[in-house]
Amino acid sequence: MRASGIKQGDRVGTIGWNDHRHLEVYYGITGIGSVLHTVNPRLREEQIAWIINHAEDQLVFVDPDFLSVAETIAPETVSVRSWIVLADEVPETSLRNAVAYEEWIKDNSPIEEWPILDEWSAATLCYTSGTTGNPKGVMQSHRSIVLQTWATCTGDGHDVNSSQSILLAVPMFHVNGWAIPFAAAMAGAKLVLPGPDMSPESIVRQIQEENVTFSAGVPTIWLSVVQHLQESGADVPSLNRLAVGGSAAPRSLMDTLEDDYEVFVSHVWGMTEMTQGSAGRFTHKVVGLDREEKRYRQAMAGRELYGVELRLIDGEGNDVERDGVTPGELLARGPWVAGSYFGLEDDSTHISEPDGVWLRTGDVATMDSEGYISIVDRAKDVIKSGGEWISSIELENAAVGAPGVAEAAAVGLPHDRWGERPLLLVVLEHDKELNPEEILESIKPHVASWWLPNDVVAVEEIPHTGTGKIDKKVLREQFSDFSWSN
Repeated sequence: MRASGIKQGDRVGTIGWNDHRHLEVYYGITGIGSVLHTVNPRLREEQIAWIINHAEDQLVFVDPDFLSVAETIAPETVSVRSWIVLADEVPETSLRNAVAYEEWIKDNSPIEEWPILDEWSAATLCYTSGTTGNPKGVMQSHRSIVLQTWATCTGDGHDVNSSQSILLAVPMFHVNGWAIPFAAAMAGAKLVLPGPDMSPESIVRQIQEENVTFSAGVPTIWLSVVQHLQESGADVPSLNRLAVGGSAAPRSLMDTLEDDYEVFVSHVWGMTEMTQGSAGRFTHKVVGLDREEKRYRQAMAGRELYGVELRLIDGEGNDVERDGVTPGELLARGPWVAGSYFGLEDDSTHISEPDGVWLRTGDVATMDSEGYISIVDRAKDVIKSGGEWISSIELENAAVGAPGVAEAAAVGLPHDRWGERPLLLVVLEHDKELNPEEILESIKPHVASWWLPNDVVAVEEIPHTGTGKIDKKVLREQFSDFSWSN
């Protein structure tokens, strides 16, 4: 990179899978003092072009699978001097300034002495998914990366240590892979990189072959893995713990993994602006409780993690009591919580107060006296019915436990009497037929009666954002003309 004119502070992009070349690039870019900009290939091409232009990336490392994206956006991304294709040789391409990674590095000598960098200098740049506008750039310093990596290695973090074999099921382009690529290097843990094949068959095979003890990822991955284990009769005896984030894991998934496969599921909460903000491990007090009490806390979004300060406020900005019942908007601050966005002056996401800056997370939550967090919903996704709030997340988790339901999404749609009422959308398992009454009966024990959806509709698929979350904005647009049946 130095031979290519890359200097400290220059942004260098990557569009790649979780593989060894991408990992080399991770360490190389940050090690020389340039800024690692991981680009999410699941975003729309116009968003990817906007992000690369906004970051002013000088080089972009791209996996051959995403060459078509690079070819489409290359005319618009004028700052990019070279596209480095993460392969032995460059496939046929219309890119004029493309070079194969292995060819690019072979004539250069290994670096003899790594530079000493200012801990406050920029290390990584990761953009939000931009569901409500252009993506926002979150720049982390070397100091914040080291601190959050230390937190990841603690017992209350992900307990990353040299005895672990870790399958990195979190995309390296998503929130720096939850800091696990850096944590594995810090602790000397074995890191298993799955590459482009994220099928449940491939994940199970790698867990078995590499004696994986820990993995992390969004619930949809583990739902498909459990289905494969049940259908194939396979087992994963080495795996003892999973960290789940991005969205809530259904209680049924946690029960199956722990009861049938002896895999403990810990919920963690975080976001692009901070990576990890909660701890999924039980306190000593909770360990001694009965199974149902432990599962109750396990279904929460973790517990306030040392290094991140959390706070709940109401609509007037007043603090909300930590009673485990009263919801409020969740604010966060700390040494690895971004206090602003890269290149963005008009920032309504942060609140400046005399004692510091708070990040408005966009989550509505409750907290109890022990610091356990329950995410009620995203502020923009809460269903407001008759002056009360209904959590779409809780409805979805209850629905996934219903017979024949593979995936579920709940959205609030206009209602003449109540303002909004919930519509439940379900993806059915193979060869299953829709039975709304059966689904609603399955949900009833888990939610208040007035939370029950007014209607249930089967869909072929549920749209997801570039980070794997359910895209409620798209669903509300798709069903904007929906008429209630009662």
